[in-house]
Amino acid sequence: MTVTGDFPATQVASADAASRRRLLDQDWQKLVRAGAILALGQVFIALSGMPVNFDRRLLIDPILSLGYLSLIWLPLVVSYWVGREQVLEGMTAYARGGRDVLAGAIAGALGNAGLTLLVVGITHFDIRDPLVNWSPQLLAILQFEESVWMGAVIWPVIGAATGALGGGMHWASTRITRTAVIAGLTVFGAAVLESVITDLSQGFHIEAVSDWLYGPKRGLTYPAAIVVAVATIAVMAGIWAYRDSAMRAGLVGSRQRPAAPGEPDRSRAVWRKFASRRLLGYALVIAAVVVLPLFLGRLTNELLANVGLFILLALGLNIIVGLAGILDLGYVAFFAVGGYSVAVLTSPGSPRFSPEMPWFGALFIAMLLAGLVGLFIGAPVIRMRGDYLAVVTLGFGEIIRILLLSDWLSGTFNGAQGITNIPGVEVFGLATVRGFEPRSVLYLVLFFCAIAIYVSWRLENSRIGRAWMAVREDETVAEVMGVDTVSAKLMAFVTGAVLGSFSGAILSAKVGSVFPHSFAIIVSIVILVVVIFGGMGNIPGVIAGAVVLIGVLGGPNQPGLLQEFAEYKILIYGALLVWMMLQRSEGLIPSVRRARELHIDEMNQDAWLRAQAEADNATGGGSRSKGEQP
Repeated sequence: MTVTGDFPATQVASADAASRRRLLDQDWQKLVRAGAILALGQVFIALSGMPVNFDRRLLIDPILSLGYLSLIWLPLVVSYWVGREQVLEGMTAYARGGRDVLAGAIAGALGNAGLTLLVVGITHFDIRDPLVNWSPQLLAILQFEESVWMGAVIWPVIGAATGALGGGMHWASTRITRTAVIAGLTVFGAAVLESVITDLSQGFHIEAVSDWLYGPKRGLTYPAAIVVAVATIAVMAGIWAYRDSAMRAGLVGSRQRPAAPGEPDRSRAVWRKFASRRLLGYALVIAAVVVLPLFLGRLTNELLANVGLFILLALGLNIIVGLAGILDLGYVAFFAVGGYSVAVLTSPGSPRFSPEMPWFGALFIAMLLAGLVGLFIGAPVIRMRGDYLAVVTLGFGEIIRILLLSDWLSGTFNGAQGITNIPGVEVFGLATVRGFEPRSVLYLVLFFCAIAIYVSWRLENSRIGRAWMAVREDETVAEVMGVDTVSAKLMAFVTGAVLGSFSGAILSAKVGSVFPHSFAIIVSIVILVVVIFGGMGNIPGVIAGAVVLIGVLGGPNQPGLLQEFAEYKILIYGALLVWMMLQRSEGLIPSVRRARELHIDEMNQDAWLRAQAEADNATGGGSRSKGEQP
């Protein structure tokens, strides 16, 4: 019996030791297909203008820029994908080795041959008209500012080297592979976070650290890159050692053996030790969040304030999508209600109604209005499910934006000109939070983020939170079990709307003005990508998703650390969303319950296969006789 798939035919057998394959025993069809896909991807990246636009940012001075990295990372990923093989129960587990390295090298060389063809084609043929993004700078990058044949020869060599590295990742152990990947990401992060690290070093008056880390062109120096990588490897080695000791102590891993009669029960002591370490970790994180803004510069505090605003929005949408399972594509409506409500109630420039209320009083009214809008949107669509619900919420989000632009309400919201001259936030007469003071804005955002995190955490573990998760898993079954699905979904809409209004209210005071174009539908899409990427239904995952995506790439109208990605943000968001749905639908930091829901079929299949194998072993692997009962 043979099983076919994305790997060569595999004999089904139960072998104690892994079998070995010959070096040239390759799935050539798969290699050619992967090489062709990689070649198309490399040509697309080159002609999209990424290498030219990214080449201004150095990562390791002077050998590696972000532009060259955009052409190097894809062969590494594709070659790793080529070497993946799914081994189910009963299949022979083949030993990994030189065959995987060769497969990755072949796929990488074939893929980068696309760049060779591009260099030769641009140089010897008149193809500038169809290739609108062609430029002399792109050709100089592709040929390494040398001759054409230099670039034509070097790119397949680079592809073979990175491909061999990607294929060799299957040869190494899981710990070595993960440690190497984390070390590479840490070096990349240290290069990207140059402005943040420089701000911190200046705030702590240790400018010598940033001067040693970064060269004259602000890329990591050779010694700094090596030290960062080695330090990361050492930290990971310590983490693996701690995990091994924790598993032996029963903190993580398999369940602890019950205490024998007369033996002291260590489970409570182990749990107390684990809980105390978690509390210590939380305390350190809170202390860092409170103290670090005092030592950061204006630009970094402004960036973190933008990240905090999207964390607020993502926490609200996480209740609707992550906990209740309602796909809301019009969440930006609640963002707009919060911003415009505070603008009308506080600004002296409000066209029709200008009470000039204090900000906190206006915030309370904005919360009430957001809750009412949540009820207004949720009530007529609450009995819909799936795609119908998503399309209707998308329509309501656009209705809010169009109303703000309409001539009918221009006397209240001033149409496309928006509302300006919005004052700052008076904090009980002690201080005033204004947009030109990013540190004070950041602390205000952190305060409301803390409220949103606490509310989300308490609701998740409450009766209504369990009702939301029951509706998310199966609404029909939840209704049969006695859950009032209508009130639960309405409560999710209202709660998410109130949290979203926080962010809009802060944005209006921070910027000092609000305009309808700030609440376009793309904002809802970006927030949804943040929730999916971080991990739906998990508060730390949502926070991590906002920090990574908004902090690095930036929001729809907000810059990130990598400002070179400004015109490619939506493309990257879409690619990340597709990849997460296909490869890691539970998110970057998933909740345990959500991950089990998404992979329940795989877990049931594995359990069935294990039970079948145990049954076959119990019966000796043979068939039953005629008189034998099953």
